[in-house]
Amino acid sequence: MESKSKRITASIALFLAFCVTQVYVGVTFADSKATAPRANSGVAPQQATGVLTTQGNKAIMVNGASAISGGTIVSGASIETPDGVSATVNLPGLGSLQIEPGTKLVLEFQSGSVKVTLTQGCVTLHTKKGVTGEVDSQKGGSGKTDPAKDSVFKACPDRPGKAVVAAAGAGGLFGLGTAATVALVAGSAALVAVPLATRGRNPSPATP
Repeated sequence: MESKSKRITASIALFLAFCVTQVYVGVTFADSKATAPRANSGVAPQQATGVLTTQGNKAIMVNGASAISGGTIVSGASIETPDGVSATVNLPGLGSLQIEPGTKLVLEFQSGSVKVTLTQGCVTLHTKKGVTGEVDSQKGGSGKTDPAKDSVFKACPDRPGKAVVAAAGAGGLFGLGTAATVALVAGSAALVAVPLATRGRNPSPATP
């Protein structure tokens, strides 16, 4: 009788031990699933975008489709402005790109850099401190902005009279501003031209 009782007690003890083991394994497995990082959350990193503003809200071409003010510009976009319509692409955290009428380009940008591949026309690239800007044109006039400060670079390689101007910072040469810089360059050219134009005209000194 006592032997039978011992066997029953032993069986119950083994059963309870088995149950406790299963509960522990189940809890541990569930906890590991809850705390383990997901290898693929399915959420892609957000792509940087720009915001388009067009002159008079008139349409320009972006990637072959018509676009107006408020349109979203993504990196790698092909942009073309028609005659008489300018546009601006604002790039949050990076700067902005002013596009003159009759311009074709490809705009690429990411954190810390902006690149404009200019096919024709004129652009003015503004970049913020810490951002490297580049304008690349096969017609000449390529250049970069200065990442050490707010900077601006204007390129107009295929239009006579529209010189390429690399402004120091956002304020032009000597802090005068882009417009003043252009005026200064034009004025200097005029001062040089006057002596050249009058060269050879050396009237004889008047007889006292």
